[in-house]
Amino acid sequence: MSGSTGSFSESVDRVARAIERADAVLVGAGAGLSTAAGFHYSGPRFEKDFADFRDRFGITDMYAGGFYPFPDDETRWAWWSRMIWVNRYACPVGRPYQDLVRMLRGREYFVLTTNVDHQFQRAGVDRSRLFYTQGDYGLLQCPEPCHQATYDNEDLVRLMVRDQRDMRVPSELVPRCPRCGRVMVPNLRCDDTFVEDEGWHVALGRYQDFVAAHESGSVVLLELGVGANTPVIIKYPFWRMASQNPKATYVQVNMGETIAPSAIADQTVLVDGDAAEFLRELRGRLSGGENTDAA
Repeated sequence: MSGSTGSFSESVDRVARAIERADAVLVGAGAGLSTAAGFHYSGPRFEKDFADFRDRFGITDMYAGGFYPFPDDETRWAWWSRMIWVNRYACPVGRPYQDLVRMLRGREYFVLTTNVDHQFQRAGVDRSRLFYTQGDYGLLQCPEPCHQATYDNEDLVRLMVRDQRDMRVPSELVPRCPRCGRVMVPNLRCDDTFVEDEGWHVALGRYQDFVAAHESGSVVLLELGVGANTPVIIKYPFWRMASQNPKATYVQVNMGETIAPSAIADQTVLVDGDAAEFLRELRGRLSGGENTDAA
């Protein structure tokens, strides 16, 4: 497996030229993009907001805490409300997301993401151009599920964060399914109970329509921060699209892990580097990239 791996500057130039002449840009974004924005699940961010959970339960990072067998629903939702608040509502919009959205302004594009932190929406991506396949920290669902619907949680999460004491929320704030009464869970894909609600299916249809409309045209497949955990969602489909369309340019930006099939090597730009730096440089080299207006 291989691809073009010139200097960082040469890679940015090549991608900028490809985007300038492309009819469309399809962005595929994974967790590495939020990491590049500084939203780490361990280290200082974790210590600042979850030191009490670390000390009592031995939890070492935010990701691990999501799977911890807490002793009761009140404790579990003290964790989850804080987790959701820190990563969905209280954090700023990351600079890489701002740069990407400004770079895409005025172009034909679509965003496919496995991220659940709502950064794309907050940065200004129109919902009609976005498919968040793995859920959203801002939504709740029945754990069974007894029905295929999701529920906004901002007001409830705000209350749980405000009113929790000693790592427990008041029992009356524990969210329950309005139909069956089970304690609800975040709408995050971890098994076959994940709810794909009406909005999810509408977004899937729009994504499929975009892919079909540009399957033989000049398109840039811009993959950002996608690792090997769920390659079937972004990475493998992007490889397939590139292999079936000689006019496509496949770009992979990932720190420490860049790989692509040799069959699409001539169409591929591999960037082993920081996605934030890449997007900052790329935006500056595209026509209109000097514009610093908010997205």
